Amino acid sequence: MLTINVRGENIEVTPAIRDYVEKKLSKMEKYFSPNSNPIAHVNLKIYPSKGTKVEVTIPLPYITLRAEEMNDDMYAGVDLVIDKLERQIRKFKTKVNRKDREQPGIKDIPLDDIPEADAKEDKSEIVRTKRLSLKPMDAEEAVLQMEMLGHEFFIFEDAETNGASIVYKRNDGKYGLIETNE
Repeated sequence: MLTINVRGENIEVTPAIRDYVEKKLSKMEKYFSPNSNPIAHVNLKIYPSKGTKVEVTIPLPYITLRAEEMNDDMYAGVDLVIDKLERQIRKFKTKVNRKDREQPGIKDIPLDDIPEADAKEDKSEIVRTKRLSLKPMDAEEAVLQMEMLGHEFFIFEDAETNGASIVYKRNDGKYGLIETNE
């Protein structure tokens, strides 16, 4: 059974909104194994100038389903997020079937039961390969390198830990750092 937690930021989650979200997400129960008991975390936000944002995260043992959508209409945003989650499940099921193995959490259902996704989003093909040497530096220098290159992320060798790290530009304009465990 899918458990649904609905939370609002800058919005009171009315019974009508909660019912709509629960009704739409409960239709996704057919994709999950009966013993997986997934929990869907739904975050609804209202931005005064941008409209609404719907975020849904469903952590499972071997995959985390996550989708977000900005829209003027909260209900339309919920519908679009559900579509994105179904495409993610379709992509995951295709990969699992291709490797002929099964992961706990996603129910073994025929792919025909999942709505067809856009051809562009369904194909995960690598169109370019780049090889690079990681240079030892600190995170601040990596951010400067990233900015000079005009990229959204930059991979480097952390001078202190000698491990690979990634700096990236966040949606809020600030920077994030991903460090590897070694």
